Amino acid sequence: MNGRLSFLSAKGRKIEAIYRITLRQQLAYKVDFMLRASFLLLILYVFIQLWSAAYEGDTERLIAGFSLKQIIWYLVFTEALTMASPQLSLRIEEEVKNGDIAIRLIRPLSYLSYHYSSYMAEAVFRFGIHLVVGSFIAWLFVGPPTFGFGWLGLLSLSAGALTIAFLLNGIVAMCAFWIEETRGLEFVLQKLKFTVGGMLLPIDLMPEWLQRICAWLPFQAVLYIPARTAVAYEEVSMLQYFAVQAAWIVVLGIGIWTIYRRGVTRLHVNGG
Repeated sequence: MNGRLSFLSAKGRKIEAIYRITLRQQLAYKVDFMLRASFLLLILYVFIQLWSAAYEGDTERLIAGFSLKQIIWYLVFTEALTMASPQLSLRIEEEVKNGDIAIRLIRPLSYLSYHYSSYMAEAVFRFGIHLVVGSFIAWLFVGPPTFGFGWLGLLSLSAGALTIAFLLNGIVAMCAFWIEETRGLEFVLQKLKFTVGGMLLPIDLMPEWLQRICAWLPFQAVLYIPARTAVAYEEVSMLQYFAVQAAWIVVLGIGIWTIYRRGVTRLHVNGG
């Protein structure tokens, strides 16, 4: 028992160290940081103008149950979650190409655990910053959020959302064991998040047949579910949303582990 507790304690210290290193790296690139924040402001400004035209400036009008204020804040949340995701595919692709993966595989922390820890540390940091920046422009144009417990729902579901984002990106990234170049697959994954994931507009505004398809895909659990919970907390079932995220974490977790194990075997066979 004591040995197992010591093992868990040691593993926890390793993960904590990865978190600290990742955060220091993010703070070191201040220019890149400011450019991403400026880009988010530009995107949200364009969306605010488009949706303001769609609502004809009527703040009381509802479209599919959403007011203009809800739509703008919904976009702030989906954009913050989208821009929080690091380029995992590019990192693993480079590790496979230059051979750094051989060093990663022999370290005391498992390869997937290392990348998950690094990914989450960076993603949580980015999400917080982009949420603050996005909230600034939304507050300026449509006023402060009045969503009550919606903030609690957003933060509660964001951990699962970022974990599912990691698993989706990780599955694509693990394809580098076979094809090396995964940027095309990552591009497709991003566009799926933008559309059927509900980033550009809530799934509620899509045709009914497309809503039924989206309900069976994991992308809604990354963006739509936490953002909709934030702006319409009284209308959602938190337990149902937690169950959806948990189910996809299990399914995608099995998927990434299977691909990883087969990929490592392939690298061993090829001497990679």
